[in-house]
Amino acid sequence: MSVLIDQRDAVLVITINRPEVRNALDAETMAGIGEALVAAEADDSVGAVVLTGAGDRSFCAGMDLRAFAAGGQMVDKSRPGLEVFTDRVYPKPIICAAGGAAVAGGFELLLACDLAVVADHAKFGLPEVKRGLVAAGGGTRLPRRIPLALALELGLTGEIVSAQRVLELGLVNRVVPGTEVLDEAIALAATIAENGPLALRITKQLMVTEAAGMSAAQIAEASAPAFISADAKEGAVAFAEKRKPRWTGK
Repeated sequence: MSVLIDQRDAVLVITINRPEVRNALDAETMAGIGEALVAAEADDSVGAVVLTGAGDRSFCAGMDLRAFAAGGQMVDKSRPGLEVFTDRVYPKPIICAAGGAAVAGGFELLLACDLAVVADHAKFGLPEVKRGLVAAGGGTRLPRRIPLALALELGLTGEIVSAQRVLELGLVNRVVPGTEVLDEAIALAATIAENGPLALRITKQLMVTEAAGMSAAQIAEASAPAFISADAKEGAVAFAEKRKPRWTGK
């Protein structure tokens, strides 16, 4: 199977399982990721998602152009795909666990995740311009994450950079030895998943939309449900009783 699913307590791990082609994305793989995310969104037992790639050579090499050139579909429009989390604010946190290189579409996939834990040997970049192409997804996400001049440098030079460099730029959260990437990402996701699901969803929505430019009135309107929720009351009671909260997501 090109996509593997494994739930570990409140964390759903989605693995791109095509190491023989550096985990490049064909139509079946993108649909597998999309369907897993749709199911996770509706599953109250899932608090956070980890997206990773099989092996230590590559997290994801982007689109599988060879499969497309051989007559395969680029996208299966009859099934959910990457747009489930790239074209909207997906309601649950997604952590990228990159145990290997993330270039071109693979780097864009990493940028679409909320947080990232990467291997110290991994390389990153948007080399599309070297092939006369445009990094559409990465080209729009990068300027929202880092200063324009730095985004332009990555996009216009097409240079491949180190894990340490993307950490310095603030594009990833943690750099660890390759053998520790998945465990570190799952631990981070588990810590996040312990918190109130409604509060997590609204906090993510607010932070992502604020980064894109959101008025104070819009922020107040979006956050209001969290303050009158059952989870808010449960959090206060649990704190007073010195116990772990029992979240309902309501």
